[in-house]
Amino acid sequence: MKASTFFIGLVTGSVAAAVTVLYSTPQSGSQLRTSVRDASSDMKFLFKDVKVKVDDLKESISHLTKEAKETVPTTIDGIKGSVEEWQHSTESNRERMEKEIAAIQTALEELERNIATQQR
Repeated sequence: MKASTFFIGLVTGSVAAAVTVLYSTPQSGSQLRTSVRDASSDMKFLFKDVKVKVDDLKESISHLTKEAKETVPTTIDGIKGSVEEWQHSTESNRERMEKEIAAIQTALEELERNIATQQR
């Protein structure tokens, strides 16, 4: 949701609420004007507060984005390095296991041939 859409909705809702209050209030004209003036002052304060909070949020997002741009590549490089190191450290085990698997397959093939020979 864009901030401008939010503020347009907020202003539209505020105006609609003000009009509804004007037509449904049991107050006299002078009391009503005083209430509207007070409400207007309150709304100005609230709008300023919302604007400050939105600006703070934008600044926080900008800072987080900048930090992520600096941190993520470093983290990725570290992970890549760790994976390469792990692959290198397990290379000898992988080769040994491949040799053992090949030996087991050869032994199974020889066993199958021996069983086939004996069954004849």
